[in-house]
Amino acid sequence: MHGWIIIDKPVGPGSTPMVSAVKRALRVGGYGKYKVGHGGTLDPLASGVLPIAIGEATKLCGRMLDADKAYDFTIKFGEQTDTLDAEGPVIATSDARPTLAELEAVLPRFTGPIEQVPPAYSALKIDGERAYDRARAGETFEIKTRAVVVHSLDIVEKEKEEGPHPTLSRERERASLHLLPLAGEGRDEGLLLSSVTLSARVSKGTYIRSLARDIALALGTVGHVTMLRRTKAGPFTLEPAISLDKLDELAKGHRLEAITLPLTAGLDDIPALAVTPDQAKALREGRILIGTAATTGLHLAIDGDIPVALVEAIDREIRVVRGFNMTMSKDI
Repeated sequence: MHGWIIIDKPVGPGSTPMVSAVKRALRVGGYGKYKVGHGGTLDPLASGVLPIAIGEATKLCGRMLDADKAYDFTIKFGEQTDTLDAEGPVIATSDARPTLAELEAVLPRFTGPIEQVPPAYSALKIDGERAYDRARAGETFEIKTRAVVVHSLDIVEKEKEEGPHPTLSRERERASLHLLPLAGEGRDEGLLLSSVTLSARVSKGTYIRSLARDIALALGTVGHVTMLRRTKAGPFTLEPAISLDKLDELAKGHRLEAITLPLTAGLDDIPALAVTPDQAKALREGRILIGTAATTGLHLAIDGDIPVALVEAIDREIRVVRGFNMTMSKDI
């Protein structure tokens, strides 16, 4: 059970309860005790892909945190909340609504390398304290701008209204849906948008709530996120993701292996480097392999089908970056 279980996190709980759910599933299924961790925090109001690492795969959680992510998110125009999502109270309003043409003209400004100010309600540490703790205490404080990269930003779906002061007549439940473009939808640029759903692929450290805020401000209005769904985290997508109910069902049936991905699934962008049993032993002991031909960079050293270590090749030397304590092929 050294590998990954991909949870389709529902709206409501945070990431830590998902880790607890997998620990509980392992106990119920009789799999023994393993380290368990997650590969990237999701806000309670967000849903979607949450990679849960088990056993030796927990050593790769740091790499997962650094990986690119993809999201679908809905911006409701006309209201800004203090949390920049639907959880907080409204702190600013505007009657202005953008047209589709205006939105399309603005999006390129938020694609590529950009700078953004993270939300006050975030887990960032300010002078040793979490920003959300200070915000909840009513403190005012400065958060520094950070550089991030938005690799792509596209329109998925939009809510249109006639007239100068449109309102959103109904809130649609999207938390459990993988949003797709609406087939055959018209693109009347004269209609005003009360909300829009966008799809973004972003670098680590990007705050979607800040992105939504800044897009709305660039359009001459205000806005906040009403739906946020992660569709990809590193190499993991929604395809293998399972619900908590399915996790519980498989645990009770002692069938968690059916949905556990191998440890190597978190390293699909890392080339494999075959090593001999003697070389594998040396790497497990933390020794440097000298004179081994390999392209410069990270590699996954493998002895047969057993992951040995994440290694770095430099000048015909192989050094261990992260070793794996796995000795039997059944572990992967």
